[in-house]
Order: sequence, then structure tokens, then C-alpha cells
Amino acid sequence: MNQTEILKKCFSFMDLTTLHTEDTPESVKKLVDKVTVLTKEYPSYPLPASVCVYPNLANVVRENRPCEELHVTAVSSCFPTAQSFLEVKVRECELAVENGADEIDIVLALNKFLAGDEAGAKEEIVTMKKAIDAAGERLGRKVVFKVILETGLLKTPELIRKASMLAMEAGADFIKTSTGKVSVNATPEAARVMCEAIRDFYKATGRKVGFKAAGGIATAEDALVYYNIGLEILGEEWLNKDYFRFGVSRVGNSLMSAIEGREVKFF
Repeated sequence: MNQTEILKKCFSFMDLTTLHTEDTPESVKKLVDKVTVLTKEYPSYPLPASVCVYPNLANVVRENRPCEELHVTAVSSCFPTAQSFLEVKVRECELAVENGADEIDIVLALNKFLAGDEAGAKEEIVTMKKAIDAAGERLGRKVVFKVILETGLLKTPELIRKASMLAMEAGADFIKTSTGKVSVNATPEAARVMCEAIRDFYKATGRKVGFKAAGGIATAEDALVYYNIGLEILGEEWLNKDYFRFGVSRVGNSLMSAIEGREVKFF
């Protein structure tokens, strides 16, 4: 596979993300409309995997996307801190699905996990997974379930691995590095630990879990670092949008510039 093909694969892994206090239906629609324009102006490009927004804006993505292949991702469970009552987090997840989300990104309850209540943190994930699956079933669709570990707040590789295993055992379809809302977000070191955990979990259970790097991925070079970690540890079979994602707000232009061999400011 040549470099351009790899860069286009990385483009297809993107969850185009806007998670700002000032997000409005109009601003989200503008982002979705850019994907529609992309299909016309750059027809050789794959679609990004999804557009990721707050749950109250999921319907805007769903109503304006160019096709169903572009998924709607909603951060939920009182993102980014997960500091609320479980009942509130569960209901927000359900509402996000009802409002159009194809994928839900929740946050590991670090208030429990870091306090040593691993069983409590795991049970929260299990409970939200059940609620999301039930809401999806009522609407006739399978909802992808991602768990954000917030690896920048997990100070050791051992804690990152423990959180990875806990989330996968609780039913995560993907494990994700970060919210992008703390001082340390995705790092290659955390990605390695998480991908090794995914590999080992697959060997033990036969269930493939995806990996998502988010926060601080700004350039094509950054994307290639994570691509190569995935290739080395998980292999080519993981390197598709069903099992490998980037949560990005900036890297799209850099990938397009690298592919085109000139500066592109599209997004």
C-alpha cells in the first residue's frame, strides 16, 4: 500500500468532532455540509467515519448527512467528567440514541475507578451498555459503544491496561484514549498499552474491540504514528473504520494537504 492510500485510510478513520460550548445547530450543520461538499469536490476520498457532537445535536447531523454511511456519534454520560448520578448518565445515553446517534462515546467513571471501586466503575459501563442496546433495538439499529478511559489521568501503564480490560469486559465495542478536555490527551505510549490490551483480550475471548485515539492529533504525521502502532500490534485486519478511529477536529486539513501535495484548508 502506498503512502497516499494509507493517508486516505487514515482519513476514513476520522470522527470529525465539534465539542464546544458555543456549538449551535447552524455550526454543526455547516460541518456536516462540508462532508457533503467533499463527496463532490474530492470524489476519490473516502467519507470520514462519523461526525461527533454533543447528544442534543445528534439529530442535526442525522438530518443533514449526505448518506447513512456517515455515522452520527454523540458523547454522553455527562461528558467529559462523568460526574453525575448513574441514572442521569443512563438517561442521557438513551436520549442520545433517540435523538439520532449511531454511536455513543461514554466516559469511564474515574471517580470510582481511581478510588479503587473497580466493580462500581465496571457496573456503570454494563448498565449504560444495556440501556444503549435496548434503545437501539427499539429503533431498529445497532449502536456502537465506545468507552473513554481518559488515559492522561491514568498515571501508569498498569492503570491504563487495567482500565482497558475493565471496559472491554464490560462490553465496550471500542476503547478510546481521551476526551480532549484535559491537559494530557492521546499519547503513543497510552495507545501502545491499549492496543496490546485489545490484542490480548482478543486472544483470550475471540472478540475484536476497536481502538480510538482522540485529543491532540493535529497533523498527518500524528495520524501515521497511531496507524503504525495499530499495524504493528493489531495487524492490518484492525485498520478499518470498524475497529480503528481518530477523534479529530484539526487533522483533516493536514491529511488532505499531505494527499494533495499542497496546502488544503477544507474543514
